[in-house]
Amino acid sequence: MGSSSAGCENSTMWEANTSSVVRERSQECGGSVSVAFPLSMMITGLVGNALAMSLIYRSYRQKESKRKHSFLLCIGSLALTDFTGQLLTSPIVISVYLAGRQWSRVDPSGHLCHFFGLCMAMFGLCPLFIASAMAIERTLAIRSPHWYSSHMRSRATVTVLISIWGAGLGFALLPLIGLGHYTVQWPGTWCFISTDRRNPGSVVFAATFASLGLLSLATTFTCNLATIKALVRRCKSRNSASKTSKQWERITMETMFQLMGIMCVLFACWSPLLVIMLKMIFNHTSVENCRPPLESQSPEVQKDCNFFLTAIRLASLNQILDPWVYLLLRQILLRKFCQVANAVSNCSTDAHKDQAIILTTEVKKPEG
Repeated sequence: MGSSSAGCENSTMWEANTSSVVRERSQECGGSVSVAFPLSMMITGLVGNALAMSLIYRSYRQKESKRKHSFLLCIGSLALTDFTGQLLTSPIVISVYLAGRQWSRVDPSGHLCHFFGLCMAMFGLCPLFIASAMAIERTLAIRSPHWYSSHMRSRATVTVLISIWGAGLGFALLPLIGLGHYTVQWPGTWCFISTDRRNPGSVVFAATFASLGLLSLATTFTCNLATIKALVRRCKSRNSASKTSKQWERITMETMFQLMGIMCVLFACWSPLLVIMLKMIFNHTSVENCRPPLESQSPEVQKDCNFFLTAIRLASLNQILDPWVYLLLRQILLRKFCQVANAVSNCSTDAHKDQAIILTTEVKKPEG
């Protein structure tokens, strides 16, 4: 706890001594972004997640969605997690922008920095864990349908989701007992996990966070790949003419499109941040080395500082893009896509049929 307080005090002193330089160098440090940017991101994210939760709730109550209850619970909890994370962190970022991008004016005690860093850690890991749970759930549903139908209940899914939230919160609280700490990050408008090598606890905590995130991404990718292979195999062996088979194919295809979309968003948004964190740890560098003016730092430090800022902005986009992936890949749009594909396929098939009929009549004419 003492190391955590010291880290926050040092960050506050740094901001107080260099606030004028930060304002002069706003173009270089990324502070030129106006308050309209985080405000628009917050509104887009909250609206998207709220709309996704309402549609998921309606789908959950429909009788034909019973076989998707566990998946809907997972994707609903993902929307709820993103919604809560944005609701807790975005107003703080907006306040810092309104205060001239000086964290010390909004948080002179440093307690808000700990809260912000805790939210970033918890609501960063939980979506990754939930996406892994969704991928595992679909893999079990497709590859082991009998075991899934007899063991997988909504209550079990809720228990897993509560455990994920509890694990994420427990991990994020570790700096409060001295393992690692949260500190103001470059360019002074947000707080996150420190990677300062002078504090072994911070290095362990940051490395664990990055490793858990990459492990979740690897699990999601592996399970989705196994599910796709099983789907292709089952689609080939099924009788596509039956009504049950068509309904099963529609549900599974819709689910897989959503899973793949969410997985792509997670990879694009989170992998740069997780990789740069591990790179900084292994290279014994830290974002705390980023000081204005940035040109006075070595080229390697400049590159890490700028890339880290870009990476965290990408990670913040995850909470906004997740619900829209679900909204855009829902049944209505997929049905339209399938109708167009079927129309093209039918036209091609009809042309082949007409050609076959003509050829058949031409062959039979000499015999008459």
